[in-house]
Amino acid sequence: MRIFTFSSKDEIEKIMGDIGVDPYGIKIMLPKAQTFLIRLNTVNSICANILKQEMLSLGAEAAITRGALTGKIKKTGVLMFGSFAQFKLLSQKIKSQPFGLHKLSEELNENIKNYFKDRFILPLKTSTLNLSKKTHIMGIINITPDSFSGDGLYNLNTKNYPTLALIKAQKMVSEGADIIDLGGQSSRSGVKNISIKEELIRLKPVVKLLAKKINKPISIDTTRPQVAQACLDLGAQIINDVCGLRDKRMIKVVARYRAAVVIMHMQGVPLNMQKLTTYHSLIDDIALYLKNAIDAAQNAGIKPEKIIIDPGIGFGKKCEHNLEIIKRLGEFKTLGKPILIGTSQKSFIGKILDAKIKDRSSGTLATCVMAAQNGANIIRVHNVKETKHSLKMVDAIKKC
Repeated sequence: MRIFTFSSKDEIEKIMGDIGVDPYGIKIMLPKAQTFLIRLNTVNSICANILKQEMLSLGAEAAITRGALTGKIKKTGVLMFGSFAQFKLLSQKIKSQPFGLHKLSEELNENIKNYFKDRFILPLKTSTLNLSKKTHIMGIINITPDSFSGDGLYNLNTKNYPTLALIKAQKMVSEGADIIDLGGQSSRSGVKNISIKEELIRLKPVVKLLAKKINKPISIDTTRPQVAQACLDLGAQIINDVCGLRDKRMIKVVARYRAAVVIMHMQGVPLNMQKLTTYHSLIDDIALYLKNAIDAAQNAGIKPEKIIIDPGIGFGKKCEHNLEIIKRLGEFKTLGKPILIGTSQKSFIGKILDAKIKDRSSGTLATCVMAAQNGANIIRVHNVKETKHSLKMVDAIKKC
């Protein structure tokens, strides 16, 4: 006898196949074997009681507060636990019921479908990235003099930064980078914005050179639509916006160029973000922010398959927030988008390990491995080679 939890439906399907279960039987039983929890934060007590009764009738369960059962309170949280099959039946049973349950039924169907979505194809101008096949790596190249990592290539006294960037990009590609991410404006905590003109001076010659010499897609880490447009004109294909498309002009640029976009969560801006680290419910707050940004982007014409989400490790978060995000990363899958995460060399790793930036590589790898295991599709890092080796092992274990 062995007791175990499953990591994917493929694993359950394989075990049934090993036992010799008939393919039709696997199809029937697979939804019954996929069990999970669903939490609803605030539901009126009438709905909560209906949900509990319906779940019990299906052989599942729903936990609600005692006051909701006795009628003393009007709202409650709900924790439902059951199988994929039971939740599908619940959705059918409540879709024609009053008190807003029909809307809850639609949300339940959508979120479950997204949660189990494991195929993401990112169409780009010159290629297509199959994000389902493996965990992809985005290599970071800072065209700055003041990035927190200390590896920026831009210096007022030298003019060869495009060549240095090309050499670094070629090395990253040879080591396994799938995307090269260029940034001309530091986003470290407390930093002030440089001018748009200065950001373009730093980025344009590098983008122009790399677009001709590198056979991997180029991403631009910027919050400014003017910079994004100029770089897309020169061959960039992805915009990595740490401000989560707050500037509506950025949405228009991305949509017009049919570019891919990374929507990141951040409270405030880099200048004040570490003073804005209060959350009502960390994961729920971030998910709602991303959901609203996704809706705005899609309503303005950005194709759904072009959107990547990033919960924003280190951007307006305390150390414990960053750890919780990595641990609960899979919960963002309900948004139905591929997940990017960037932990590389960040201060929370230094705080836990009591390590300076140059000594945070092993801590970074640990976070990358955990993120990949918990659902990350793209990992953004400074050190490509070590990350590539680690993720290759993760992917091999996940597929065995």
